[in-house]
Amino acid sequence: MRAVLASAGVLACIFAASVNAQTAPAPQAAPAGAPAADDQAGGLVVDVTGGISAPMPIAVPVMPTSAVVSTPAGSTDVLGRQLADIVTNDLRNSGLFTPLAPGQLRAIGFPEVTAPGFDYWGSTGAQALVQGFIRANGDGNLTVGCYLYDVSSRAELTRQGFVVPPSDWRRAGHKCADMVYTRLTGEGAYFDSRVVYVSETGPKNRRIKRLAIMDQDGANHRFLTNGQSIVLTPRFAPNQQSIVYMSYVNNRPAIYVYDIGTGRQRLVVQNASLTFAPRFSPDGRNILFSMAQGGNTDVYRVSSQGGAPQRLTNSPGIDTGGSYSPDGSKIVFESDRSGGQQIYVMNADGSNQQRISFGGGRYATPVWSPRGDLIAFTKLGGGFRIGIMSPSGGGEKLLTNDWQDEGPSWSPNGRVINFFRSGRGGGGKADLWSVDLTGVNERKIPTPLDGSDPAWGPLRP
Repeated sequence: MRAVLASAGVLACIFAASVNAQTAPAPQAAPAGAPAADDQAGGLVVDVTGGISAPMPIAVPVMPTSAVVSTPAGSTDVLGRQLADIVTNDLRNSGLFTPLAPGQLRAIGFPEVTAPGFDYWGSTGAQALVQGFIRANGDGNLTVGCYLYDVSSRAELTRQGFVVPPSDWRRAGHKCADMVYTRLTGEGAYFDSRVVYVSETGPKNRRIKRLAIMDQDGANHRFLTNGQSIVLTPRFAPNQQSIVYMSYVNNRPAIYVYDIGTGRQRLVVQNASLTFAPRFSPDGRNILFSMAQGGNTDVYRVSSQGGAPQRLTNSPGIDTGGSYSPDGSKIVFESDRSGGQQIYVMNADGSNQQRISFGGGRYATPVWSPRGDLIAFTKLGGGFRIGIMSPSGGGEKLLTNDWQDEGPSWSPNGRVINFFRSGRGGGGKADLWSVDLTGVNERKIPTPLDGSDPAWGPLRP
């Protein structure tokens, strides 16, 4: 996707050209004293903790078009409605915003995009206003403009423009929502990202498991494997071009890397002993995994191109679930060397192994936040729950309270966690869910079939 981050000049020129093309009145200038388009100081701010209990009212009207044009993605007037829906749903799903109901949203004309009717939007109770436009370009691409306004101060807070092929029109909506989210919360973006997971169907004792990939909101879903072999624990490479996962081919466990662009897969590790839980290093050069040898299971590292694995742990018991810190200097993993599953941290070379979980009960599937400030985990005891703690083991907090929640995976900005929830009984049904760091904003993620083992990828370039 080619994104044009609109300085005031770039997006103003795009907009002016569209306005002139339809001989509409020129857009009005911003009010005197209004902040520049890239001014990040002052104005509205959403408290990412308190905002959950009092989400900000925000208006996202349909995005008008300079001219109704048919494109491979649909006509530009229809796309304008769909883009507004994507922005609305992303912001609502964050738990920090309350978008106005459709009945409160009036249609806006193309010139009004840069000259909002603040009197009207102020009467609706909206504190923030997102307006935009869509235009079909002569080269076949689409231009989407996105503007954020503070209704009370009648000021533009920021703007961005995106030039995308029709196949990527949804990404422009996610990037618009990311712009709004980051400007108003001060947090990193996460809407323009993807999730890979294991799609499941069939009875519990004969489950068909396929790799599947989708946008973080469940759109653009597609299957990557055909289900002839069981697949487990898929994880994105840092460059998002490939996925590492475990598969049983001819009942032999092996680790493969799947190339998303070509659909080809290559073998990295194959061993008669159990190999599982693979995960890339932050630089993509290595893959962590666990392997059972001689009755002992340890964490290993292997080049992402294959080769001889290097053992990093060597203690009696089961060591597994390795996850790198964002800078690649440390690894968090689980081990039962103390008599029950607990969380340990070690240096990337395997030295200085230290236990950090002491809260009682058992701990599994630890994974480091992309911000480096927290470790998510599955807490076992009276059910499975998703929790977080600091890398030193302090500040433990449980975020969910259902019967069986497990397998946490972080959003790109480190504020939301994906996981899967299994139902009671022998049916084996499982669904994907997300929860934010407050533990309050919990929601089910739509998938066509059952789902498990989610892995949230980085922001898309």
